[in-house]
Parts: sequence; structure tokens; C-alpha cells
Amino acid sequence: MTETHLNHIAGEWRPAAAGAVFEDRNPADDRDLIGAFPDSGPEDVAAAVETVSSAWPAWAAASPEVRADVLFKAADIIARRADEIAAELTREEGKTLTEARNEARRIAANFRLYAGEALRLNGETYASEAAQIVFSLRQPVGVVAVITPWNFPLSMAARKIAPAIAAGNGVIFKPSEVTPLMGQRLVEVLLEAGLPPKLLALLQGRGAAVGKAITQHPGIDAVTFTGSFAVGREIARAVSTDTRLQLEMGGKNATIVLADADMAKAVGIIERGAFGLTGQACTGTSRVLVARPLYDALVERLAAAAGKFKVGPGTEDGVQMGPVATRGQYDRILSYVAIARDEGARVATGGEALRGNGDARLAYGNFISPAVIADLPAESRLLREEVFGPVVAIRPFDTLDEAMVLADETEYGLAVSLVTNHLPSVLRFARETRHGIVKVNSPTTGVSLNAPFGGFKHSSNQAAKEQGGATVMDFYTRIKTVYLGG
Repeated sequence: MTETHLNHIAGEWRPAAAGAVFEDRNPADDRDLIGAFPDSGPEDVAAAVETVSSAWPAWAAASPEVRADVLFKAADIIARRADEIAAELTREEGKTLTEARNEARRIAANFRLYAGEALRLNGETYASEAAQIVFSLRQPVGVVAVITPWNFPLSMAARKIAPAIAAGNGVIFKPSEVTPLMGQRLVEVLLEAGLPPKLLALLQGRGAAVGKAITQHPGIDAVTFTGSFAVGREIARAVSTDTRLQLEMGGKNATIVLADADMAKAVGIIERGAFGLTGQACTGTSRVLVARPLYDALVERLAAAAGKFKVGPGTEDGVQMGPVATRGQYDRILSYVAIARDEGARVATGGEALRGNGDARLAYGNFISPAVIADLPAESRLLREEVFGPVVAIRPFDTLDEAMVLADETEYGLAVSLVTNHLPSVLRFARETRHGIVKVNSPTTGVSLNAPFGGFKHSSNQAAKEQGGATVMDFYTRIKTVYLGG
């Protein structure tokens, strides 16, 4: 019997107003139906906004210790249930159990980080010529809409919801329709931790309908979104001019290998960045720019490493790469491999559909072998367009100047990594590249939860940075200046 799940609106679990549902299936075996979830619409959005709007002022008036305590308790609950939630994450999104456990455990750290931020919402005082005291207050923005993607359904949501709650806001949460169960689990944890039930609404559904209704609702004070540039652009067009907006979007991230690099280290860095998480990370390595003397050897060694990857269901021991999360993304990735061949590039290894290769383990899942593509023409689409899968395009360069131009030759500017031991090149590259995250001798993936996160160009709208850093709470608070006279 199909398990039917519910929205959380007005402090209660309920179906979508119109009664519509959508199915959630296991990407490693599409015969496995995880459940049916509400396909929400404008009526559900209106009910959620009305309730959260009425609930957040009391939460804002609560002491910082009360808000912090809820997040600390949520962290403890997540930590206790990490293995259980990780197993569900693997079943729903496809990543390996190791990757899922890492994400689940990171949520506890995220909640603790933002619990601390609730206690650090400080104002400032300013010198004044008059006989008065001038100071600033930080206050919540109101109702924050949180719209998150499927590739990190726990961590992306936690690093948006937790600071919103810490600052005293109410939240309308719309998780991806690809990973609705993870969105539900996160809400359940926060409610168990003692969050006022009417402060947080969970709206499941397809983005084109419910997401549009959320962003266009006049009762929304702020929208924080992570997803594609195309959707982010539509949100920017839809929201009111006085709605605060934070957009984290795509990436076309490069690893640059200079001539002095250690080859084994470079290959290890690239394969972790390109094929970890099935290449489905916004910071994933999609391009490799390599000094020409190392080009042939690096292509050969990276192809050999990729060819040894064990692909399969993330629940199996020894599996290094799980399935692609959706059938649509599966078809898209395969189409880009076909585009590369049509352009005259050389597929050194991989890029093959494994669903029909005779292996019963892979027969019903979205499995693709990791692809290494070389000898691309300069105008290749694979060097510029986001693929979002285990496909890496390799291109040679002759000088650092050329490498810097090629690295920035896309509409995105999220993450870039440099493999070298030459400090002057590192310092120059870090200063001049148009990327928000610069890694040295490490993969483009993997970021510290207490460091600012965000990109340049089409990767971000350059609102206050996500995650840690001195400005992390700027998006979730308004600053009011007070002049206190005698």
C-alpha cells in the first residue's frame, strides 16, 4: 500500500487543498515507490503564509536563549537519528550511504552553528555630535520562503531554515519534489525540538506551481533559493521590489593543473570533485584545465581511475557512485555525452547508460558510468554549459594567463581549484579569478560550514553570503537605527 504524506500548515498535517499528489521513487530502482506527497497550489500557500505571518512576531519577541535552545535540541535529535535518516536519504536521492551519513551528521553541526548566531545578534553604537545616543538594532525580516534543491536536501535546507529561525523569523519551506521525504524529516525534527508548530509551514509540490505561488505572494518578506540559474532568474522577475532575495544558482567549475603539479595528487583531486556525489554538486568539477606537458598523461590516468569506479545502489558496500537523481537528469547527461561526440571530442572513458547493460543490480536505476572527455573544440558546449553529472571535460593550456582566461570563460563563477606548489601563482590566481570560492590543492567540492558561501556572475545574485562568516545573518535581519535623545 502506498504511504501518503502530508503538508504541515497552521500547526497540523494536512493534504493539499485540491487533493492532488505526486509520486516519489527510488532513483536506484524506479519500481520502489517511496510514497505519495501533496502537490500544493496557491490555496495552500495562502493558508501557510497567513498562519506563519501571525506566528512569527511572538517568536521574534522570545529571548535569544529560547531560539537557540530549539536549534541545540534539533541538533541532538539529528545526531541520534543520523544513520536512520541517512538510509532514507540514500533511498530517495541516490547518494552512497557514506555520503548520506556525512550530510546527515553535518546538519547537527549546522544547527549548533546557528544556535550560536541567535545569541550574537548584536547592534552597534555610533558617535554623535548631538546630546544623544545613536545605536542600531537587528530585527527579523518576517516571513522567509525557503526553496531548496534535491542534491543536498538536508544541508541546503538547514543552512537556510536555521538562521531564519535563529533571527526570529517564520518560515515557509518548499523542498524539491525530488526529495520531499527529506524535507518532511527536517520539519519533524524541528517540531520535536520544540519549535512553535505554526511558525514553520511545509509545502510539498512541483516548483512550477507551488514555487511560483510562493514567490508571488505579497505576504512573503524574503526568498532564499538554491537551484538553477533559469529558475532563479524567473524568481527574480516574480518577486516584489521590496522582497529580500537570495539566489544561489549554477556552476561550471574548473580544476586547473599547473605544470609543477604532482600527477597522482591531481588525479585524486579531480576524481573526488567530478565523480563524488555522482557529479551532482553545484561546486562539482565539470572542467579540467591542464598544462600542456601534462595533458596526455593526465587524460590517460584520469580515464583509468574513472574506469575503475564501482557504480551501483548507494546501499551496497564498496559502491563509489550512486545513480543520477532523476530520469530527466539521466537523459540530459547522456545527451551531453552525445553532443561531445558530435562535436568531435574523444570520450576517453564512460558516459554510458548502465540501465540496460545486463547487470540486474542496475536494470531499474538511473546509472551512468563516469565520463572523461578530451580533445574538445574550443567552442564546445561541454566547456561552458552546466551538465550536473559525472562528466568532466579536459582542455590543455600553455600559460597561466591563458588558464585564467579559460577558467573565467563561462557565465558562472562559483568554485575553482588550483593544483600547484607555486605560491606566486596561487596568490595571483586567488586575487584575479572571478569565482566566489577558490580552492588550492583540494577539490572544488567540500566547503567549511562556518565560511561564507556564494559565487559571482550567474552563480549568485550577490546577496548576503550563505553559511558562516560575519555577514551570515544579514539576509535574515533588518537593521534599524535609533536616535535616543534627552
